[in-house]
Formats: sequence, structure tokens, C-alpha cells
Amino acid sequence: MSSSPDPARSSVRLDRAIFNPGAVKINVKGAFIVDEDPRSKSPVRTDGVHYEGHDIRLPHHTGIVSHVAVDIGGSLAKLVYFTRELDSPDNGGRLNFINFETHRIDLCIEFIKELKEEHEKANGPSPDQLCVVATGGGAYKYYDKLKEALQVNIIREDEMECLITGLDFFITEIPNEIFTYSEIEPMQFAEARPDVYPYLLVNIGSGVSMIKVSGPKQYQRVGGTHLGGGTFWGIMSLLTGARTFDEMLAMADQGDNSGVDMLVGDIYGMDYNKIGLKSTAIASTFGKVFRLKSAAEQESGTEGDEADEESEQTNGDVTFKNEDMSRSLLYAISNNIGQIAYLQSEKQQVKHIYFGGSFIRGHRQTMNTLSYAIRFWSKGEKQAYFLRHEGYIGAVGAFLRRKPVNWGRRNSIDGASV
Repeated sequence: MSSSPDPARSSVRLDRAIFNPGAVKINVKGAFIVDEDPRSKSPVRTDGVHYEGHDIRLPHHTGIVSHVAVDIGGSLAKLVYFTRELDSPDNGGRLNFINFETHRIDLCIEFIKELKEEHEKANGPSPDQLCVVATGGGAYKYYDKLKEALQVNIIREDEMECLITGLDFFITEIPNEIFTYSEIEPMQFAEARPDVYPYLLVNIGSGVSMIKVSGPKQYQRVGGTHLGGGTFWGIMSLLTGARTFDEMLAMADQGDNSGVDMLVGDIYGMDYNKIGLKSTAIASTFGKVFRLKSAAEQESGTEGDEADEESEQTNGDVTFKNEDMSRSLLYAISNNIGQIAYLQSEKQQVKHIYFGGSFIRGHRQTMNTLSYAIRFWSKGEKQAYFLRHEGYIGAVGAFLRRKPVNWGRRNSIDGASV
């Protein structure tokens, strides 16, 4: 005669940490993004570290999670980890998001060490030792360093598979994560569509990868460009001396690209209506620079003390505003990515285009440029989508890779007591 299941033992199994792949059922019922929270501040007080603050609250998941996930790219290392909230009424937890500049990977490793110590302190002697799920190129480049420094199991996952897993999760499971952008409606949240596939993922990191996704595990990298976030970061470092990406974006907010870009109006003196170009459209990125410098040199040789009205002049040399150059370069890279994304969407016959990656950073000019490019070239037939955790798609995917097949709100709850 078989005995009935012991509820207490079942509960223990459910609340056990994730130790073996497939052993966990995480409950994402009622998940939501935490917008305003005094906790939303960086636990690491140093340059090169950015705590996102928009945690994902999981009010119904009470189990321990014994792994963290890190996506180590060429510029940034993005870390996702789970924390319990035993002092909250529902005893739930949350996903936390933090990134580190990759050249300061030691800071990331030290932070993971702290998470490991907190895990051991909270759970005591246990076979469920903290492990690290890593993806991105750095999962291979820094594998030995991670292994030696952390003394934990390092599980490496394929970068493209993590990107697709993470994006599918955000699209289908997290409310108010996906949105469209325009100047009229800066953040219009998109409801989950039943016809999710096919779509194009444009992941903008140091470089850009474009991936056509036809189903949950059906994807193909169809193109990309080497002109991405690393390009913006590198050229801005040369031009302005700025060192952090956020500092560069702040410059772009204050800039006027017409100070360095040649516009349609500079050529025609008006709109070029016949082909649908406004006078403010960019005809040539940095196209004014040579003309202004030449004019300044000529003036310096004749009149000496006259300066071009659109720039500053010192001893015959023209200096351009850092803010203007920042905005110009941001527009150039964003427009280039947007146009290539449109062409790939045409070639692959997809209407929905998701932009992710740490280059975007929720920056309104970047999103507006990308969104406008898709609308303009497709004549409104295609839609650009953005994510509130755009830089963490791969890291979240890596976090979820240590999971059973039916992970998620729709399937995991009903089977949680099995």
C-alpha cells in the first residue's frame, strides 16, 4: 500500500535552492517592476558600477535561489541575482540588476564573492552551494579567473540562446517591460501578443547583432554591424575626454548636432519636400567640420580676430562643443543601426523589431532615433520595441537557463506541488 505524499517534505523540496538543472520551480505569478524604492541604490560605491534600481518583484516566490548569472561583454559585465525578502508581508523576493565595466571585472568578482558569503550565512551548511551561470565572450575569456577567485561551479551558456531565452521571458512574463517610443507617447507599454514570432532582435552592445527568431528555440543571426556602443564610447573618449557612458549620454542631452552636422537646410536653405526630407534632416554627419575649420583658417589669415558664428575660435583653430559632437555621434550610430535593422527586417519578412543592449540605457534620443528610423523607412508598417531592462536580456536568459522546461507563470504554478 502506497503512502500519501508528505506535504511538509514537498514544501521543503520546493523551497530548496536551485542545485541541479531542472530542480526548481520559480513562481512568477504577480511579477511586477519596482519603480520607486529606497532600496534602488548601488550597493557598490565606486565609478564603473551601475545599479539599475528597477528590480523585478516576485511576490509569490519564497524559495532560495542559489545561483547568479552574469553576461560579460566587451564593455560591460551585467549581473542578475535573486534576493529573498523575509521581512516583507508576502515573504517573496526580487531579481536585482547591476553592471560593471568589463575592464574592472575584479569589482564584479568581488561583488559575487559578497553574494556567496551572504548565501552561505543565510543558509548554513548546505549542498546547495552558490554557482555562477555565465554567458557572453567573457564567460570564456574570464572563466579561469572566475573559477579561481570564486571557488564555485561556473556554468557557461551560449550567448545567442541566452538572448532569445531572456527576451522571450520579458515579452511573455513581465508586465510593463516592453514598450514603444515616440515623442508624443514616450513610453507606451505593449501587451503580450499571441503571435510573438517571428521577430527581429537587434542587440546593441559594443557591436551589434541582429537575430531572427522564428520560435522558442528557432533563431538565426542574420547580420549586424561593428558600429555600436563601443564605437560611440571610443570616439567620444578621443573627442571629449569623457570616461563614462552615462557622462557621454548626458552630454548628448545638452548638445545641438547642427553645430557639426551638415543638414539638408544647409544645402538647400529649406526642406527638400519632393523626397520627404525636412531642413533639419542630417545630410552628412560631421559634414560642417571641415568647412568651418577652413573658413576659420582663412579668417585667421586675413582678419585674425573674427570667429565663425557657429563655433569657437582660438588662434585660427576652431573648437567644437563636446555636447554637439556627442549628439551628432549618437545620432549617426543610432540612425545607422536603425536603417540596417529595417533592411534586415525587410529581407527576413518580419514586422516586429526589438532593440536591446546596454547602448540604449533608456536614453530618449537613442530610442527616438531608432524608432523614427523604423517608422520612416517602413512607412509605418513596422514597429520598434524597447525594454526597461534592455541591457540584461542575455544575463536574464543565462539566469533562466538553469531551469526546468516549463519554467514560468503559465506552467510552473500548477505543477509546483508535483
